[in-house]
Amino acid sequence: MSTKSYVVGFPRIGEKRELKKVLESFWAKKCSFDEVEKVSSNLKQKHWEYQKDAGIEYISSNDFSLYDNVLDTSIMLNAIPKRFQNLKAEELYFSMARGNKNSVAMEMTKWFNTNYHYIVPELSLEDEYKLNASKIINEYNEAKNLGIKTKINLIGPITFLALSKRVDRGDTFELLGKILPVYKELFKEISKLDEVITVQIDEPIFAKDNEAKVLSLIKPTYDELSMVTNNIKLIVTTYFEHSNEATKILTQTPVWGLGLDFVYGKDNLQVLEEIQNSGKKLVAGVVDGRNIWKNDIDTTLKLLEEISNVVSKENILISSSCSLLHTPFTLKYEVKMDENIKSWLSFSVEKLDEINLLAKVFFDGIENLSNEEAKALEENRKNNKNRKTSDLIHDKEVQERVDNFTKLNRDGKFEERIKIQRELLGYKDLATTTIGSFPQTPEIRKSRRDFKKGEISYETYEKDMKTYIDDCIAFQEECGLEVLVHGEPERNDMVEYFGEQLKGYGFSQNGWVQSYGSRCVKPPFIFGDISRPKPMTVDWITYAQSKTKKIMKGMLTGPVTILNWSFVRDDKPRSEVSKQIAVALSDEINDLQNAGIKIIQVDEAAFKEGYPLREKKIKTYEDWAVRDFKICVSSAKKETQIHTHMCYSEFNDIIKTIEAMDADVISIETARSGNELLKIFKEVGYKQEVGPGVYDIHSPRVPSVQEMVEQIKLLLEVLPKEQLWINPDCGLKTRKWEEVKPSLKNMVEAVNIIRNS
Repeated sequence: MSTKSYVVGFPRIGEKRELKKVLESFWAKKCSFDEVEKVSSNLKQKHWEYQKDAGIEYISSNDFSLYDNVLDTSIMLNAIPKRFQNLKAEELYFSMARGNKNSVAMEMTKWFNTNYHYIVPELSLEDEYKLNASKIINEYNEAKNLGIKTKINLIGPITFLALSKRVDRGDTFELLGKILPVYKELFKEISKLDEVITVQIDEPIFAKDNEAKVLSLIKPTYDELSMVTNNIKLIVTTYFEHSNEATKILTQTPVWGLGLDFVYGKDNLQVLEEIQNSGKKLVAGVVDGRNIWKNDIDTTLKLLEEISNVVSKENILISSSCSLLHTPFTLKYEVKMDENIKSWLSFSVEKLDEINLLAKVFFDGIENLSNEEAKALEENRKNNKNRKTSDLIHDKEVQERVDNFTKLNRDGKFEERIKIQRELLGYKDLATTTIGSFPQTPEIRKSRRDFKKGEISYETYEKDMKTYIDDCIAFQEECGLEVLVHGEPERNDMVEYFGEQLKGYGFSQNGWVQSYGSRCVKPPFIFGDISRPKPMTVDWITYAQSKTKKIMKGMLTGPVTILNWSFVRDDKPRSEVSKQIAVALSDEINDLQNAGIKIIQVDEAAFKEGYPLREKKIKTYEDWAVRDFKICVSSAKKETQIHTHMCYSEFNDIIKTIEAMDADVISIETARSGNELLKIFKEVGYKQEVGPGVYDIHSPRVPSVQEMVEQIKLLLEVLPKEQLWINPDCGLKTRKWEEVKPSLKNMVEAVNIIRNS
């Protein structure tokens, strides 16, 4: 019989980051685009075969992308900004994502509350949309030629518009009447591919609090799309939260099925009766697509039984909660991991087996399992039981210290602190600095890698790192930067580096997850109670400070970002885990200031992405997230200046929360958005100092001096020079020195021009 198993989407970067490697080789002009296409074709085939071999019935095509699926949708609709319209093929595609020597890239921001970034579409009323279905059609046929029938994944029109921006300042939803005909034309083209074909339309925007105006678009949109042709089975999928308002409307349309997330959207249980009454298929997302813990099959079966008490079993499909894009590829290469801990984990490939096993047990019954399937079920039960009782997880000493931690605020108010700091530190208005990291050269990466493998001694490794630090300091002094950083050569990643030194953290060898384009991160995972056995950064920072008379910033990742960029244990509330991290970091800040470090930056780049999608849950998150940032910096003396950094966030709705964090200086991304993000700081009368990014580090282009002069002038239209710092958007780790050096020299020169004007 049919397994009725379903996967929302699959990772595309490759099990050994093959896509990343070929893209970066192509961008470096070391290979042709033909090679990119060859590698991509091989990856798609492997990914489809993994799913087919695991018994998955509903496998996706068009979930693969060379950079981003939202960008692909812009291409599909011909939603091309004017500055790129004279370009063709791959030059057009990658220029939109990364910029080129003549044009800045399109804006990039977080995909809901994940660490994945999408390319923000730029739309206007004068756009002429027309269909480019070549990628979608070709990918479906690629799979078909391999004997694999796929469903076609699309970004839904309402979500696409909700995530876009109007460059002519209008309402993006006004354009629905212009893009919906293109979707209808696409459906006609898709309908020619097979006798019956399944189309999954992703509408995750429905999982947010939507205005009545947005909800009013759902029925006419999906009435129209459902009636284009009678051989398409249309499934509308949401995830990351419940989508009850939209679900109730969708049950009144002719769509074939609804995909709902029952892991992060438990309230979806409230609309089961409407789904049953509509006779629609329910794609039940019960296997976590965002975390790495092994599914508890028995617990999930109880949830499925609860669902099937309302929705007929024959109308249920067993699915991942969202695309598996957000989890690493496979555990196959984790040969160094503690076997106990490894037995608690499940990456994307392993989740395929979980979905299949759940479908077999749920639909066929335990008594009808094969010997192999019964063994897998018993192994699942054993591993989950072992995890609950393991002494690797629980540390009473940590629990007691955190429970009794009472210092929740710094000494002194900002006005008092900043006066002391200004006198002590003596920096000028429009002080120049960077966000922290400098380029991670192949030599630095090799040295770290060789040291981890035991192929070089610690003495050799330390010498390599200190040589890099020396070079970083020399360059910063040469180009005239005023507050320096050590460059972070010892850090593989801004979270993993700290996780490696905190008790309660685990690590993978190959647990890479796509962040954007070719950029991959390897999040650590929190399996137990967190503590700091010893100082983590003090030796490196104090060495760097000893090499210069200028101020050296200490660099830490904040507790909320460490939490949000890790895979977090699911047996304890996230708020409790975050507080444990914050207490550990407060010790690090105290050690740094006692070692003579006068400025400490506590990055909270992922603070905003942790926000719940639903309004009613936000205050609870803000309360503990602000609490934990303040716990982290509570040990800082009045004279110790605390910086924080946030990137790719809309601040209008959280500006009061940022104020409550009470950092002395905040640096933010603004280069791709002019001074728009900064205006809210003026509107609320924000007192603390601000470092708006004056150039985009996610693009390889080098901005000119004049370009940055104009950018700084825009900033000065919003805030006075006394309140402003000047810095790039973000860390420079992913850039090359040949891009970084001229860019920073131009930035310093631009500041000098402004100061002397």
